[in-house]
Amino acid sequence: MNAQKRIFQSLPTFISAIFLPPLCLNDLPKNTQIEIRITTCLTRSFKVLGESLKVLTESTRVVALVVDLLGSEIMSVGKEFGFPSYIYFPSTAMLLSMVLYLQKLDQKHLCEYKDLPQPVIFPGYTVPLHGIDFPDPLHYRKSPAYKDILNWSRRYLVAAGIMINSFLELETKTFKALMEEEPDVPPIYPVGPIVRTGSSNEVDGSGCLKWLGEQPSESVLFVSFGSGGTLTQKQLTELAFGLEMSEQRFIWVVRSPNEKTKNGNFFIQEDEDRVDFHFLPDGFAERTKGSGLVVSSWAPQAEILSHGSTGGFLTHCGWNSTLESIVNGVPLIAWPLYAEQRMNAVLLADDLKVAFRVREKEEGIVVREDISRYAREIMEGEEGKMVRKKMRDLKDSALKALSQDGSSTKSLAKVVETWKKLEQ
Repeated sequence: MNAQKRIFQSLPTFISAIFLPPLCLNDLPKNTQIEIRITTCLTRSFKVLGESLKVLTESTRVVALVVDLLGSEIMSVGKEFGFPSYIYFPSTAMLLSMVLYLQKLDQKHLCEYKDLPQPVIFPGYTVPLHGIDFPDPLHYRKSPAYKDILNWSRRYLVAAGIMINSFLELETKTFKALMEEEPDVPPIYPVGPIVRTGSSNEVDGSGCLKWLGEQPSESVLFVSFGSGGTLTQKQLTELAFGLEMSEQRFIWVVRSPNEKTKNGNFFIQEDEDRVDFHFLPDGFAERTKGSGLVVSSWAPQAEILSHGSTGGFLTHCGWNSTLESIVNGVPLIAWPLYAEQRMNAVLLADDLKVAFRVREKEEGIVVREDISRYAREIMEGEEGKMVRKKMRDLKDSALKALSQDGSSTKSLAKVVETWKKLEQ
């Protein structure tokens, strides 16, 4: 909550924020899926949200309600006040097409989607999508999370519009299908890429940026799986040896493995300047000293990706990280872990061809030899050069989309114009 408050406090003074009271979710089982936790938070907040909106309407002219992709249930509260409701969808047009088509897919098939013998083609898709690459909540159709997403799909269709954090030039055919060929879909407004720019205001205690400044241009592979991405002990070991074998420069943001070591500890922070990574191979830090930098848990990602010494990004394919790579022209090694990340990997590797996608071996492990090969290829291989060129072309398209006459700027202007008419 403190981090969220700092973000809102940094916004222009004409933007105000109301924080709703915290909720108690102790009655939910510990293993409750995150989608169910979010839905529960929303439903339990209806009363206080309605009271807050009532106070707000007494002091200002409210013309529209905007909810995020998981907050479509709040649209019922806006309806009580007569507000048109818009959805902000911070992912791909590819995922949005799937969500909107999900009801038809649910009626068409009886088995689990991962068991379908053939891939699925959704409206506007340029590449087929296998069921195994569907988002995690769709893998078990009897789960409460799956039923929630079906409900979201129905509510999306009655929204006044959907703003999406992608851009026309990135997913042209999918946007064309959604905007021109699907009559039941509400107006779609591509407004991306929306990414954080400038300084993070966090202290770079890791020294990443200083270390990057001492490296040659485009020579460093950035390795990070995001704030929620963790690997098993076995996979961490393979990744460490793979990076070492590649002989490439790297910055690796390491998080504790998602299984305990024998002594129950992941790492011990003995003082501010020294962190013992007990879960890394013996001697790894010494052998890679000078060519690699291992960082605990957090690094200034936006600044690293925009740095001239960064030449590649091994990523979990979260959409925010992906867009940050695109606006900086950094090619990718796609290593999806959860949520919709496998879909994003399909888009990046098979359609846009700006990424190499890792392939798992037995026990779901990506082996060190393959990791080494991916790293060398993305940084200095011939195929890596082609991937780099395609990513630079995407960077140019992204900057153009955000320019004064760009597609995303015009799209957002349409939303603003609609809201202005509601004020009259």
